[in-house]
Amino acid sequence: MMTNEEMFEEFLSDNEARFSSETKRSYRLSFRQFFSFADIHYTKVKATHIRAWLSELDEQGRKQRTIHLKLAAIKSFYRYCLEEQYVKKDPTVTVSSPKIDDSLPYYLDKRQLAELREHLKKNQRDRAIAEMLYTTGVRISELLNIRLEDIKWLSKQIWIRKGKGNKERFVLFTTECAARVTEYIQERNIESDYLFVNPKGRPLSRVYIEEIFRDYSKELGFYVTPHTLRHTFAAHLAEKGMPQSYIQELLGHVNINTTRIYTRLNEKARKKQYDQYQT
Repeated sequence: MMTNEEMFEEFLSDNEARFSSETKRSYRLSFRQFFSFADIHYTKVKATHIRAWLSELDEQGRKQRTIHLKLAAIKSFYRYCLEEQYVKKDPTVTVSSPKIDDSLPYYLDKRQLAELREHLKKNQRDRAIAEMLYTTGVRISELLNIRLEDIKWLSKQIWIRKGKGNKERFVLFTTECAARVTEYIQERNIESDYLFVNPKGRPLSRVYIEEIFRDYSKELGFYVTPHTLRHTFAAHLAEKGMPQSYIQELLGHVNINTTRIYTRLNEKARKKQYDQYQT
């Protein structure tokens, strides 16, 4: 009988073509968290174990959307196990997904963005990373895979070779961003095909980037992550009235419904301006 890890790796292997690298990373993390909590063989898991885990996540203050995604990973795993006859019953069938609140995404206002830029002005690499994330709206996984040859300096475009779902696209960047990135490249003195690299010339790790952003959040007094800057990118464009379809293309969203939440920010911005004129 296979161990939990062996079974999960077979599940990922059989879905190699269907899952993006980001999906596999997310599923693997959720799987390990659940079985670390339950500490039981996958064939012995019952709905009560899963509900107890979801309750634990809720008590930890995890967002409903996060809990929903973690449960989706476990559900997908057990559907596979049932189809392949590794289990006789799917323990996730009677476990309901939490209702996702329709709250607006958290993003930085212009003052906070200015504070972040000011805070990073003496660290050329981190300033370039923050500027690239905000200006292009790329995911952190996409940022770390950018190669120097992917950057089209004259047209100020970057080829994102493999975005979510292995979809490629071009994103845009500004003159200000180009200046910050150029300064970093000239300073780094490291030979590498990749843009943001460690001293050995290999791409920086996601964990490392998230760690330095946690430190900056503490120093600044407000929450900021690579994904916060992606939300900020989309929110600021929506507030300026950019059409949904353009924002969708730049973000690499397959479904425009995923982008629609940002249009509500446009409505919020108009209401805020109206209230200012009425006071």
